[in-house]
Amino acid sequence: MFFKTSIKQKDGVEYTHYRLCESYREGRFIRNRTLLSLGDLESDLPREKIPFLCKRINQVYYEGKTFIISSLRDDRVEALCTKYVGLLQEAQKIEKAEKKAAGIEEVYIDRTTNSNIREVGGEWLCLQACRKLLLPEYLETFGWDKQDAALVVTQIIGRAVYPASEFKTNRWLKENSALCELTGVDHSAITKDKLYRMAHRLYGEKDGLERHFSNRTNDLFSLDDKIIIYDLTNTFFEGRMQGSTLARYGRSKEKRNDAKQVVLAAVVNPEGFLKESQIFQGNMSDPQSLRHVLEKMKSHRGTSAKKQVVVMDAGIATEDNLKMLKTASFDYICVSRSKLKDYRLTNLSPVEIRDKSDQPIEISQVEVDGETDSFYKVKSYSKGLKEASMENRFTRAFECGLNQVAEALTKKGGTKKLERVWERIGRLKEKYSSVHRLYQIHVESDEKGIYATSVSWERIGTGNKSKHGEYFLRTSLSVNDEETTWIIYNTIREVEATFRCLKSDLSLRPVFHKTDEATMAHLHLGLLAYQLVSTIRFQLKQAGITCEWKEIVRIMNTQKMVTTHLVNTDEESVSIRKCSLPEPKVRMIYKALGYDEKPFIRKKSVVPQVMPEKNKYAMVQEVSSG
Repeated sequence: MFFKTSIKQKDGVEYTHYRLCESYREGRFIRNRTLLSLGDLESDLPREKIPFLCKRINQVYYEGKTFIISSLRDDRVEALCTKYVGLLQEAQKIEKAEKKAAGIEEVYIDRTTNSNIREVGGEWLCLQACRKLLLPEYLETFGWDKQDAALVVTQIIGRAVYPASEFKTNRWLKENSALCELTGVDHSAITKDKLYRMAHRLYGEKDGLERHFSNRTNDLFSLDDKIIIYDLTNTFFEGRMQGSTLARYGRSKEKRNDAKQVVLAAVVNPEGFLKESQIFQGNMSDPQSLRHVLEKMKSHRGTSAKKQVVVMDAGIATEDNLKMLKTASFDYICVSRSKLKDYRLTNLSPVEIRDKSDQPIEISQVEVDGETDSFYKVKSYSKGLKEASMENRFTRAFECGLNQVAEALTKKGGTKKLERVWERIGRLKEKYSSVHRLYQIHVESDEKGIYATSVSWERIGTGNKSKHGEYFLRTSLSVNDEETTWIIYNTIREVEATFRCLKSDLSLRPVFHKTDEATMAHLHLGLLAYQLVSTIRFQLKQAGITCEWKEIVRIMNTQKMVTTHLVNTDEESVSIRKCSLPEPKVRMIYKALGYDEKPFIRKKSVVPQVMPEKNKYAMVQEVSSG
């Protein structure tokens, strides 16, 4: 601080006006500002003492040096110094109060620390989707109190963002995620057992929740469900599941025939929204499952008088099931279970379209005697190449197996008995059922007919390569538009994407639970999480963002919640809990969905610094020794 002077007049008499000023930097410039207007200072103090007064003000105000040796002490200087320092301190208090009221704190930059850093992006994304689907309101309407409803929402979002067991979910909520802060749940009160109980209770609301989500998504996105897709998948158990009525050995789509499994049937619409689900025993066959789900499918009919179209795969489309659908007033599109032999091409020219991989597909309408349904022959060139490649691989493997059987006749310890040789050949035929018909196999034996002496074979067919990649669509729709029929059938890819998301992204596979009740609650929780995922991904697809769910979560997890600790000039600890700014990709996702970018405004607390015990002891020693 320094004094600046100017000449003024009072009652016609000139005097020197003093101002206490300080300098500060503004960009590249050094500027001055007035702290106190002191007036005619020379009337209170001789001119030669004024520089000493300025020095004393700086010493007391900035350095706290109130003591001065007696030889240098001047009572008038000390009195004025005390007066002006008091005024400066009072002005500083007022300025600090105004800054604090405006949210401005003067802090020490080098004493800034960060803590309690949690993931928040994926959680905030799912919570906003959850609110759009009115899930909390639905639960509270049906008797759930607010705390239990908030915990259920937390659990469903947790399954969507971090699909894991209840034990790991509990740990993730407490150590990694800011989800509990968003939903208002006390994370210290959460236990894995409580999560188990909530999942079981939630399974009791299965039918009502599926109806609610179906109606809500239809209202949100103006859907009519004229087309529904029905398919099944299965997921296996890691464990023996003794005493279970649900876990059974069956045909595993994951090739895990060594493990018991459970079958999941799903009805989805072309937009990928789940309409209905059913959990069956692991040995439930595809055709048998339809009649169990048909009644619930009727409840999802649209308000229009038009029939719903059921799209399904060949494994479900038995003659009995097709008749059952017609009786229940459903139309259908499916793949014919067998390749037609007696058919005629119509006069209509084949239509060539492109699949998602931009590969050509030729579709021709055909006529079949005695059938009221419409049939279309589909010729896929990429599928044909794949089938030809598979046939070549199978024939090579089959011939290799025959070679091993023949070589064993000349090896020590090899299979030589005629009966056992035919058993080995039979197992090869069973394993390569699609190509063994192309071979004629000869086995010669000794005179007694006990031991085989040679094995030979010849290829009698080359397969019908012209039929590779060929299959037939069957529909009850009276549509003469091949492209429309193909587009409708191709929606079955959506249910495949649904199952892929459930198994991979939401970890429904495998199942580690040991009871049927826990298994059904686990699968149901995954299906509820999928409702959030499908809502988000549907809107993102409309905006041209086609990322898989795992990739979306990875992008969103770059947004964090963090607590920043600072120390202000009053030695108070200032803690600010705030969400980080979204990265460009995160902001793009929020914008595409029309969601808010930040979950809540910053939380700030100011508390006095707690002095460590060591420092307190040192101060006591210093006082006592003084």
